[in-house]
Amino acid sequence: MPGPDFLHTTRTSYDAIAAGYADWTRDELASKPLERGLLTAFAELAARTAEDGGGLPLADVGCGTGRVTGYLHGLGLGIEVFGVDLAPRMLAEARKDHPGLRFEEGSMLALDLPDASLGGLLAWYSTIHVPDEELPLAFAEFRRVLAPGAPVLLGFQVGDEALRMTEALGEEVALVFHRRRPERIADLLREAGFGLVSVTRRERETDGPFPERTPQGFVLARRPVVSGGCEDGETGTAN
Repeated sequence: MPGPDFLHTTRTSYDAIAAGYADWTRDELASKPLERGLLTAFAELAARTAEDGGGLPLADVGCGTGRVTGYLHGLGLGIEVFGVDLAPRMLAEARKDHPGLRFEEGSMLALDLPDASLGGLLAWYSTIHVPDEELPLAFAEFRRVLAPGAPVLLGFQVGDEALRMTEALGEEVALVFHRRRPERIADLLREAGFGLVSVTRRERETDGPFPERTPQGFVLARRPVVSGGCEDGETGTAN
């Protein structure tokens, strides 16, 4: 899969840690009620879009081992949920843990999906590996594949300085974690033509099974609905 250098290093790094990562994160959502609430709200908005748009699916872009894809599917909202990820070995773990779901290899910078074909798009800690200069391209691609009215939800670490890791789970990696302010993500989504729904910041947790280095950010937005020949919310207001 051709593309920028960061795609190659991200793919090979996650392939190296795939099995250990699957074991480590498998029960992560069970300890995070706020995240479960945000994911459920997002999925319900996507299901509403699917009802209006003829049963459009929801994509978990950067799905990794599929733990969040499986959670969304388990909500039982009657829409297809599938995952997309760069790393073949992560996808192998996802297919093993969730054999009834669809998982595809792909890049968020060039999704192999038709225009306006999704009822919702989740980027759960996956844009964190995208450099600043490539982020507008990713958001433009998200907007392209989402149907009018469909939601997008991003999860990410909050901060100003990137974290670079050369070792994880006992394996050599070359990963860059771009920490960003929720307000900055909100501005970039507005610039990409989205209307904001909510901006949430959760302070970091220092105890429990998944201690964190930083606060966490979550931004929920929607592609505006077409009305009168133009899209409502083109100025960046929430719908």
